[in-house]
Amino acid sequence: MSTQDSKEAGGSGGLVQRVLSFFAGMGDPDSDKKKLLKGIGKDLSRSKFKFYRPKGQEALPGLAKFFYELYKTTAPAQVLLGNASSSAALRSFVIESFLSREQRELSELLTEATILERSKTLSLKDLQDEAKKQMTDFYAVFDGEMSRQIDQTYTTLLSFINFVSFDYYFLLKKFDSGLMERTFSKAPHFDSINGEYIAEDLADFLEVFLPLDAEAEWRRIFEALKAYRNADVIQADAWMKLLPAIAEVRKSQILEQIVRHVKKDPNWMPTARYPNERIVEPFLGKLKTQLETLIQRIIKERRNAKIDEVAKMVFGTTIVLRMKNYTEKANVIFAKKMLGGFTQAPALNYLKAYLIDYFKKDIREIVDILIIRGQWTTNIQMQQLADAYHVLLEISDQLIAFDEGLADEGETGSRLKSAVMKSDRDKDQVKYLRTMLKDVNEKASGFVSKAGVNLIAVGRHFKVLIEDYDRPHHEIVLNWKEIESAASRPVREWLVEVYKKIYYIVQLLQYYAKEEGGR
Repeated sequence: MSTQDSKEAGGSGGLVQRVLSFFAGMGDPDSDKKKLLKGIGKDLSRSKFKFYRPKGQEALPGLAKFFYELYKTTAPAQVLLGNASSSAALRSFVIESFLSREQRELSELLTEATILERSKTLSLKDLQDEAKKQMTDFYAVFDGEMSRQIDQTYTTLLSFINFVSFDYYFLLKKFDSGLMERTFSKAPHFDSINGEYIAEDLADFLEVFLPLDAEAEWRRIFEALKAYRNADVIQADAWMKLLPAIAEVRKSQILEQIVRHVKKDPNWMPTARYPNERIVEPFLGKLKTQLETLIQRIIKERRNAKIDEVAKMVFGTTIVLRMKNYTEKANVIFAKKMLGGFTQAPALNYLKAYLIDYFKKDIREIVDILIIRGQWTTNIQMQQLADAYHVLLEISDQLIAFDEGLADEGETGSRLKSAVMKSDRDKDQVKYLRTMLKDVNEKASGFVSKAGVNLIAVGRHFKVLIEDYDRPHHEIVLNWKEIESAASRPVREWLVEVYKKIYYIVQLLQYYAKEEGGR
C-alpha cells in the first residue's frame, strides 16, 4: 500500500472512529454531566462577578465582599428583629401603615382604653350599639385589594427578616478568620478559599435570597419596623443602594452556578423559603373577639358592682358567707372534671343569710304583731300574708337541711364525694356526677324561685299596709294605734325598712335568675 493510500485509510479510519465515539457518548450520563459542568465553568469564568474561579474550585474575595456589604447593612437589624416574625405587634404596625388618618381614628375608637372611658357615661345598650357600628365601619375599610396589599407587604417583610437573620458572620469568618462580629471600623482581609467550605452556606443563603422582592415598597416596610422597634432597624438609604446589586446577582444566577459547580451537580436547584401568611383576616377576627370580650367584661363588672351595692343595702356588707357546703369554693373539684358544679351557690348564700339573719328575726316580729294584734277588715289578705310568710320560714329550714346534706358525711355529699373519687378510673361515674349535680342544682334553683315568689308576695302586702297606715281612714287594718303601742319601734318606719330589704333581696336573687336563664 502506498503512502498516500495509507494516509487515506488512516484518515478515513480516524473519521469513522470519531463518528463512532460521538454516537457512543450519546446517552452517557457521566459524559453529559461533565459537559454541563464544563459549560457552567466557562460561564463562571466569563462572569463579570469575580466570585469564583472554576479551576481549583476557589471562592474568591469578591464573593466575600458581596456578603460583607450585605452583612454591614443588615447587622443592626439582626439584633433588633429577633423573634419579630412571631410578633403580633409587628403585624398591627404593618396594617396601621396602610390606614389613613381617619381610619386610624376609627381604629382608636375600638381600643380598650377608649371603650372603657366611654363606658363611664354610656348605657350598656348604647355602648354595645356604638361599638358594633364602629366595628362594622372598620371592617369595611379592608376591601379585597387593600387586604391583598397588606398581606403582600407582610410577606415581603417576613422575607426581609429571614434574609437579615442569615448567619453572614459564620460564612465570612471562613474568608477572614480574624473578622470581628458586627465590627466594621476595620477593613477585613479576605482570602480565596476552597468552594467546598461554603457550598452549603450558599445553598442556605439562596433559600432566603430568592424570595426577596427587590422592587417592594421598602420605605413603607421600614416605617412599620421603626414603629415596631421605636428605632431605625436599618439605614434605608444604604439598603436602597444595595438593592440594584442584589437584583443583578440574583438575575445572573451566579450563586446557583457556584453551588452546582462545587457540588458537581449541574441539575442542583435551590429551595426558596417563601413565607405565605395572611394577617388581615386574623387581625380583624382577633379585634372582634377582644371587643366582644371587653363588652362582656364591662357587663359583668357592672353587674357585680350592682350586686355588691344591693348586697350592702340588705346586709350592710358585701362579704356574706352562710352556706357551708353548697359553695363556689366546692366547685374547684368539679371544675377539674370539666363539670359546672354548684350553679346557684351565690344566690342560695344570699337567700340563706337573709332568711336566717333577718327574716326570722325582724320580719317574724312585725308579722306576728300584725297577725295577732291586727284587726283586719278581711281575713283573705291576712291569710295570704301569713301563708307567704310561713312558706319562707319552711324554705329557711329546708335550706339548712339541704346544705348539711351536702357535707362529706351527708346523704348527698357522701355520694358526690364517692363519685368524684371513682371518676378517674370509671367514666360512668362522671355521668353519674353530672346527673347528681343536675338534681342538686334544680333543687337549689327551686328554693330561689319559690322564695322569690313568696318574698314578692310579702313585699306587696307590706306596701299595701304602708299605704293603709298613711290613710286618714284605714281600710285594711283598723287598729294601727293599738299595734303601734304593742310594737318595740315605730311601726311605719319598721314596715318601710322591711319593705325596702325585701325589695333589695328580690332584686339580688333576680340577678342570678337572669344569669341562669341566659345559660
